[in-house]
Amino acid sequence: MRILNICSYSWAIGGPARTIFDNTTQALQQGHQVDILSPITPGDKAYPVPPGARLFECKRTPGVSKVFREFSIELYHFLKMHIHEYDIIHIHGIWHFGSLAPFLTSNKVPKVFTIHGLLDTWALKHSQWKKQLVTFLFQKKLLGKAALIHVLNTDEEADVIQYLGYRPGNLVVIPNGMKISDYTDLPPKGTFRTQFGISANKKLVLFMSRLNIKKGLDLLLPAFQRYSLKHPDTVLVLAGPDDGYQEKAEAFIKENQLESGIKLVGMLTDKIKKAALADADLFVLPSYSEGFSIAVLEAMAARVPTLVSERVGFGEYLKKYDAACLTPLTVEGVEQGLLQTLSNSQYRLEIADRAFTMVNKHFDIQVVAKQLLDEYQKISPAQ
Repeated sequence: MRILNICSYSWAIGGPARTIFDNTTQALQQGHQVDILSPITPGDKAYPVPPGARLFECKRTPGVSKVFREFSIELYHFLKMHIHEYDIIHIHGIWHFGSLAPFLTSNKVPKVFTIHGLLDTWALKHSQWKKQLVTFLFQKKLLGKAALIHVLNTDEEADVIQYLGYRPGNLVVIPNGMKISDYTDLPPKGTFRTQFGISANKKLVLFMSRLNIKKGLDLLLPAFQRYSLKHPDTVLVLAGPDDGYQEKAEAFIKENQLESGIKLVGMLTDKIKKAALADADLFVLPSYSEGFSIAVLEAMAARVPTLVSERVGFGEYLKKYDAACLTPLTVEGVEQGLLQTLSNSQYRLEIADRAFTMVNKHFDIQVVAKQLLDEYQKISPAQ
């Protein structure tokens, strides 16, 4: 099969780019052709491309792209010229121009949507008027025309049914996957702490995601401030690109004189990212909304205990395996979670072990990538 993924394929986008990378790697090993079509803005850092795949970057059109996300005349022209060369068009996310553009050309190539958590209650309330307008103009119609709607969990399945008002027959639930072996051989302990001046005597709490309010930073920061008053032997590391919340985070740190207790280290990639996981005593993500958090899976594959909300995309698995400390979405809940986990090393070890077992059993990339390829083959005209 010849597969085209459409996504803003950058480090800043986070999970979806990693998902495309891992699934593409597996598809290439099975002899399929995979390309990635990505709208970009100046300064975007493209995510690595698996050997054998091709990345086509299209500049976003200035001005219009601020109103209609990722609008790109170049992307439209690419599809008009080349869409007939593909057997599957896989659109990642909705509400952006890349979700509309494949339908603007005269073609019958099957379209696949992966929702990536963008239909849950929190996401729908963000920029609500724009999403209501897009829904009215075309978004529901496009989902109805898709050959396949891919969701990552049963919560997202319910979100799609509520949004459309019916359960489409082409809806499938396939989780994200991980290449577990990437996180079993980590850099030596102390590497990250040395680079960023964090004492070995202090506990390290790691937040590694986009600095966006939906990640629960409005809960985490005051919860940590309260916790650190009685436990100054703990450092919170905020690792991730700014996505609208860095200025508020910096202001909170300054107002509460937390410069020694909270460190913003920017986006981490490759070896230094793994070094952060190797040195972390706890990974935290009290998110309001996730399609399926790759960052949490990465932490669990690295055997880091986690403090997360059940909205990270696989809450039912976390409950079944008791694989994380689950926090309610309140400041008090996050503070209590910090106390429960950081005061009990045996508890941290136990939830980390159960999480590693869960990830191995259910989220190995070879298993989930095969499920997606099987669904492609059902709808591909090449079969």
